[in-house]
Amino acid sequence: MGTPDFAVPTLDALVAARHQVVAVYSQPPRPAGRGQQLQASPVQLAAEAHGIAVHTPLSLKGAEEQATFAAHDADVAVVAAYGLILPQAILDAPRFGCLNVHGSLLPQWRGAAPVQRAILAGDTMSGVTIMQMELGLDTGPMRAMGAMPIGNLNAGDLTRDLAAMGAQLMLEVLANLDAFPLVPQPDEDVSYARKIDKAESRLDFTQSADAVMRQIRAFAPAPGAFFELEGERFRVLEAEPVEAHEAAGGAPGTVLDVHLTIACGDGALRPLLVQRAGKPAMDAPALLRGRPIAAGTNLAG
Repeated sequence: MGTPDFAVPTLDALVAARHQVVAVYSQPPRPAGRGQQLQASPVQLAAEAHGIAVHTPLSLKGAEEQATFAAHDADVAVVAAYGLILPQAILDAPRFGCLNVHGSLLPQWRGAAPVQRAILAGDTMSGVTIMQMELGLDTGPMRAMGAMPIGNLNAGDLTRDLAAMGAQLMLEVLANLDAFPLVPQPDEDVSYARKIDKAESRLDFTQSADAVMRQIRAFAPAPGAFFELEGERFRVLEAEPVEAHEAAGGAPGTVLDVHLTIACGDGALRPLLVQRAGKPAMDAPALLRGRPIAAGTNLAG
């Protein structure tokens, strides 16, 4: 049971390990792209490539959907970023319940956007937790955990690495459930990773350069942290902090030189990879050749 790219490595690993995947559940196809054509989720596409039946219900709350789910007679449901609430009847249907691959070190960052929230908060470590699901929001007891440093990874790269770790950890747990007894989550250090609001991706240059850099990494590659200039949106996908002597001389959001160095509340940064609306991403020098942004311009918005 999964929907985005994060869940695909787990499905692929289950198939490669010769588990019998009796069905795949994913969210229904959604309109996407300029033409707003219906597009199947990454998990649905992967399942179809494996020749596995895919179910895409809008909800699992109805008796008919719950009966269909129970009829699969599964030993366990493996869940990874599915995105639908699982009622108690669904949680109880498999013999060993529902095991979730969650992209954080629980109980930190329960909820919808653990990777982005960890980067925004400046966490040094992230990881995955294999959790036995219950009705609460990511509150169930844990079977296994794996950690990795965040370093300077952006959300896309960290998600990719966590997905691979989670897939391998799930295989280890399924191979011997008794070797991974249930451990209750601690009551301390609980934090919640609320869903990302697109308004949060507007760059806030009143923050320190370090905080703005985290904002850029947290929203790369999507939705992309951005500034606006003369009504046009510029997505900053990569940036670097600059030396202290280059960071002086302007209010937050002010362009300080011909290299697009931007003053922040403390320090400054220089965009490296920028994307204009409707155009491919390009390095900053190429951007400035086609769209000069003069020193003294304020991008604070």
